[in-house]
This record gives sequence, structure tokens and C-alpha cells, in this order.
Amino acid sequence: MGRRLRQGVVFALLFAGLVAPAAADPVLMLLLGIARDMIIDHANAPKGPAEPEQPMPDLARVYPGTSVEPEILRRLIDDCFLYLSSQQRQEIFDRLNAALLDPKNAAIRGTMIEYFTEKALAVRAAQLKLAQMPYSEKQRMAAEFKTEIAGMPAEDQVQVRKLLRSGLMPVPSDLNQLLLAAVDGG
Repeated sequence: MGRRLRQGVVFALLFAGLVAPAAADPVLMLLLGIARDMIIDHANAPKGPAEPEQPMPDLARVYPGTSVEPEILRRLIDDCFLYLSSQQRQEIFDRLNAALLDPKNAAIRGTMIEYFTEKALAVRAAQLKLAQMPYSEKQRMAAEFKTEIAGMPAEDQVQVRKLLRSGLMPVPSDLNQLLLAAVDGG
């Protein structure tokens, strides 16, 4: 029964293909002709190698559930946190790497990578913008900073002074020196 039905459908389609063209719209006939030519060209096209797809990452080298390799994050840290020493950048990488490999974080691993990447790139963009700032603008910023710091409690001023002395503030070194001089009362 199924074979008979298939034969009937094929016959009806073939018959409609022979009878309908005579009464069909010329534009429709043009479009059907183009479609037929495309099908024939595709069928006759050489069956060469398929277009190369995106290479699959080496799953042994990526964070589970992602396509991100630790080396990519290491480069991101090195590129975005230039103001830190290599030991400090290594410490950031080690802590981030440990958190990403922790099985408890499996469900949020991708989100953690995305969040860290956004923040690292924002720090780098801010550094570049501050580095391009004219020196006079940096001096004005340091004067405003001095006013703001004066209104802070003494223990907070000490913390800010420690951060500036250690070079942990994500600012260019010349601005860091101006801010440090402002905090020290210079």
C-alpha cells in the first residue's frame, strides 16, 4: 500500500510538472528554471573536501565545559595588569586558575571567565586613557584626590598610601607618583 501511494504521488508530481508549465506564469517559470539549474549545478559539483570548520580546542588543555585555555587567561592578565609585577600577575593567575578548576564552580565557570575578562579589559582601557591624559590634567586630578583624601579617616588614608606605595593602583606610574605626593602632603 505504501509503495502504491508513493508511486501515485510521484506520478501526480510528474504529471503536474508537464501540464502546469503551459498554463503557469512566465515569472514563475523563470524562477523554477533557475532553481532547476541550481540543483543540477549542485549535483554536478565536484565533491572536494568540505570547507574547514573552526578547529576544536584540545579538550585536555581547556577549562572543563569551556573552550578557553589557561594560556589565554595568562596572556590576558599579562596584557591588562602591566602595572603589577610578574609575581603579582602570576598570583592572580594561580588564584583564578584554582577557582576555575574547582568542581564547585563548574556551573559558573564560563560566567567567571567572561566576568574576569570584562573587568581586565576595563582596567586596561582605563590605564590607556589615563596614560594619554595630559600631565596638567593629571596634576589637576591629584589636587582633587588630595582634597578627597583629606576627608577620609586616618586608617583609610594609611591604606590608600600603602596601595600607592606598593604600585597596586591601576594607574600609570607618573599619576601614581602624583597621587602619592598628594597623600603624603606634598
